[in-house]
Amino acid sequence: MLVAWRYRKRKNSFIQSFDPRAWIIFFVCFLVSTLSFWDVRFLLPFFLMAMFVLFTSGVKWHEVRRAFLFIIGFIFFYAILTFLTGRGGTEQYAEEHLIREFKAPFSLFGWFPALQVTVERIFFAVSQLVRVSSIAMMTILIPYSLNPALYGITFKGLGLSDKFSYAMDLTMRFIPTFGRDFQLTMDAQRARGYELEKIRGGLIEQVRRLGPVVVPVVIHAIMGSEDIIDAMDLRAFGVGPRTWLDVLTYQFRDRLLIAFGVLMLVTSIVLAIMGYGKFWVPEFLIAMF
Repeated sequence: MLVAWRYRKRKNSFIQSFDPRAWIIFFVCFLVSTLSFWDVRFLLPFFLMAMFVLFTSGVKWHEVRRAFLFIIGFIFFYAILTFLTGRGGTEQYAEEHLIREFKAPFSLFGWFPALQVTVERIFFAVSQLVRVSSIAMMTILIPYSLNPALYGITFKGLGLSDKFSYAMDLTMRFIPTFGRDFQLTMDAQRARGYELEKIRGGLIEQVRRLGPVVVPVVIHAIMGSEDIIDAMDLRAFGVGPRTWLDVLTYQFRDRLLIAFGVLMLVTSIVLAIMGYGKFWVPEFLIAMF
């Protein structure tokens, strides 16, 4: 049986007060607009907008704790790695102003490892952190705020075909379904005396010993997909246009949200074409170094 994310109807939720189609359109506009800038001054409004949506979504911390901790850890790791190596930022700036340089007391084949702390690297890491955090906060709320029963009709309402809409519906349900099956398999193997916590050895050996868990989950996923395909074939899916049980109707607030998103997108693209929003470093910091 397919399962979905931990969705529930939330009282006074900002996201759930809109038609899911309107929110998807706004999210796409927000995504493209955010990716149009590297200037932290232009990125801060998007970050504040994402924070507002997060705190008014009605989603509780315990529901998204694991996902948020993973995303936050990945963002910080990526930003620190970029800061240490300087890669990625060199495409946005050509000159660096050195604050301090740390050199290792040893050499590797004649090369002395060194860490250069520059003004440009610090601000690029900050800009990257704000940029990716804004997108992550908006993205992670979607599966917890959109009704799983409306996945298919939402994508169909955006002008996509029946096949693509149903494929997106199944894709959105695959990850939680796979996670449910994995947890059930782990519990079943523990009940049979298989101690997962005591797996030892190298990486290859650990992967080999996880076979009693991984193999049943993969086989069950393949069999489940075959059942879905057979059920769709029996219902003549793809032969002609489909009908949907639910009907979505745009309200005035939905049109207002779409108009705001499109206006934000057009403004961002025009500003980016005019040269605004590129990587920025305060002049007084450059003058200090």
